[in-house]
Amino acid sequence: MYKVFINGSGGTTGLRIHDRLAQRPDLELLGLPEEQRKDVAAQAALARQADVTVLCLPDGASRAFMDALGDPGGKVLDTSTAFRTDARFAYGFPELSQEHEEAIRRSSRVANTGCHAAGAIALLYPLLKAGVIARDMPVSITSITGYSGGGKKMIAEYEAENRAEALNAPRAYAVSQSHKHIPEIVQVCGLEEPPVFQPVVADFYNGMLVSIPLHPRWMAKPLEVDGLTAVYRAHYAGKPMMRVLDVNPEPAIAANALADTDAMEIFLTGGNGRMIACARFDNLGKGACGMAIQNLNLMLGIS
Repeated sequence: MYKVFINGSGGTTGLRIHDRLAQRPDLELLGLPEEQRKDVAAQAALARQADVTVLCLPDGASRAFMDALGDPGGKVLDTSTAFRTDARFAYGFPELSQEHEEAIRRSSRVANTGCHAAGAIALLYPLLKAGVIARDMPVSITSITGYSGGGKKMIAEYEAENRAEALNAPRAYAVSQSHKHIPEIVQVCGLEEPPVFQPVVADFYNGMLVSIPLHPRWMAKPLEVDGLTAVYRAHYAGKPMMRVLDVNPEPAIAANALADTDAMEIFLTGGNGRMIACARFDNLGKGACGMAIQNLNLMLGIS
C-alpha cells in the first residue's frame, strides 16, 4: 500500500483529490492534526514518511514547504503555479509526448498543469511539434471556465443567496495580460512571444472551453481543418484521456459538456481557411484533480 500525504486538503482542488483517493484500497492517506496543518516543519516531517506528497497550497506556501522539505525529501506533486516553469520539476502533462510521460515517471518533483494552460498547450504543442505553426506565430487564446476555477472565494460569491447581478453574465478577467498561466504556456510550447490571453468566467460550476483561432496564412505548413484534425489524431493516438473529434462536432458547443470527467476533447470548427482549434474539458478534472491523479499514478509506478 502506498502512502500519500495531501498537504492542503481543505481547498477546492485538495478536497476533490482527497475524496477521490480516499476510495482507493491501494492508498493510505496521511494527515496532520488540525493544530499542525499550517506548521511547515510538521508538514515536511510527514512528507518524508509518504511515497508522494501532493501539494494543494497557494504558491508562497508551496515554496515554503519545499524549502523546509529539502532535497531529496521524498516525491512531491505540486498543483500550484509556483514550480511550473522551474527546471527542477517535470511538467505534469503526460500526453504531450513520451518524453513528458517518462520525465513524470522518473522525477521526484512534478508540477501539475494549470487549467487554462492545459487546454492551450494541448492545442499548440502538437502543431508546433509537427511544424504546422512556427514559434513566432502570434497566438490569441480565449478560455471560458466555470466559477469553481476561482476557488473558495469565487464559489462563495457565485453561490451566495443575494449575489451581485453582474455574476449572472459571463465576465472577462485578468485583462492586463498578466495571467499566471501565461509563463507556462510560453515555456512548455517554446513560444517566442506571450499569447494574447482572455479568460472568461461564467455562471456554471465546472467545465472549460479553450479556443485558438487559426488561418493557413499564419502557418509554416498551411493546412485546412481536416489536415489539422489529422495532426491532432496522430499526436494523441493511443491516449485514452485525449479524444479528437470530427470537425464542427455539434451546433451548440457547451463548455461544461465534460464536467465531472477526466477526459479532454480536441476539435476544429470552421472551414474555408478560417478555423478555431478547441479543447473542452473539466477545469477540475483534466485541468486539475484528474490530471493530478494521473500524474500521481505515474509517479507511484501504478500506470
